[in-house]
Amino acid sequence: MFRSQGRPTVAGGAGCHGRTVRTIAFAGAVLFGMTVLAPSAGAQPAACTEPSCVPGVAGNVPLGAPCTNTSHYVFGVTDWGRLVFCGSPRRYAPRYFRSPPMEGIRELNTNCTGFENSVAQAPDGLYLACISSSGESQWVPGDNR
Repeated sequence: MFRSQGRPTVAGGAGCHGRTVRTIAFAGAVLFGMTVLAPSAGAQPAACTEPSCVPGVAGNVPLGAPCTNTSHYVFGVTDWGRLVFCGSPRRYAPRYFRSPPMEGIRELNTNCTGFENSVAQAPDGLYLACISSSGESQWVPGDNR
């Protein structure tokens, strides 16, 4: 170590100023990396296009068992892995039925061409069905409200 103007320096002349510059450069690189690599605040979550990513699906539901809610968070899975939904046949109390194919999370009143006769869940838990009417297929409430 050498002394230059009262400050210790390392051979090669880096000294404290070199360390300060390296520290600032490192901090800048870290901040740049966080800015470039971090997702933006408005980033959309990954799309949910299958039953395994749908929230609120009840587990170990017996097929045909009574249920209470036919409009929100209606899906369940049997102990052998069959997807079911809570529905109400005419004049009878709601119970769990085998579900049509489920397409994950979808938005109410959006196009569902190619998914006719399938079901989905809206982000708020609303049960949706893909219905074709007047030549257009849309996600509509599945409980026939």
